[in-house]
Amino acid sequence: MKKFNLINSKGISVIFLVIAMMLMVTIGYVFSYLIPTKQKSVKFPIYSTQAFYIAQSGVEFAIRYAQDQGWRGATDNSIFDLNRLNGISRTLGNGTFTLSYNNTLGDILTSTGQITGSTENRVVRVSSFSPFLRLIFDPASNMPCWCLGTRRARFYIRDVRYNPAGINPLILRSFSATWTQTGTARNITRIDMNGTQKYTGTYGNGGAAQDLNRPVATPTQTITSGMLVNILVYWGNNITNCTDVRITFYTGNLGTGESYRFNLDSATNGLNGTALCGAGC
Repeated sequence: MKKFNLINSKGISVIFLVIAMMLMVTIGYVFSYLIPTKQKSVKFPIYSTQAFYIAQSGVEFAIRYAQDQGWRGATDNSIFDLNRLNGISRTLGNGTFTLSYNNTLGDILTSTGQITGSTENRVVRVSSFSPFLRLIFDPASNMPCWCLGTRRARFYIRDVRYNPAGINPLILRSFSATWTQTGTARNITRIDMNGTQKYTGTYGNGGAAQDLNRPVATPTQTITSGMLVNILVYWGNNITNCTDVRITFYTGNLGTGESYRFNLDSATNGLNGTALCGAGC
């Protein structure tokens, strides 16, 4: 009797092949779905890190920006006005930092880093912010003012950075200055610091930085933590309509090193509306 083999090996192979192909298609579909999802999820920690560094950059910006402004009030009714930092925003890379400062809540600066097109943001807060600025207009002293008509300008600065041991004190070695005036051009002929002459010469408006040159043996000004410095800037004669007076001091010679700029006339009205100083000029 002839026997028939009911099992067709070729047919079974085709079935296994179809099943294997279906599994491969299914796995491929799953991976094609998961990979973009994973890529999206990876962005969140990256964005978070970027936002953090942008917020930190905001703090560095605030320190340098506030230092360079030498701020007083918009109407010269305040010498130390950090509230102007509040609301400042700058774009950096693929994000933005926004600053917040309000001294009614304490001397606290808040910098928020935000990534463009994302909800990710990070916040960096600095308590006791003002000591990071180091050299500023002294909040407790009189505002910049004119002496002897408009011939001398007086202002006070203080090192507010906490450094009780006096290690690495601030040493000023050179200066530059700009101002706006009408009439006959005048030159700065002398600068005194705490009653000691530190410069003599003929410095013109907007000229290259010059070194302090008095006393000859020690033509520098050392400023320690908390130290108040009374500065007198002499012009050769009265200046007509002198406004927007900016004096910059440097820790290096000829304008090198760290710079500390003081805007003596932030309201551009002539050093507090051309008010005259009291004693000490």
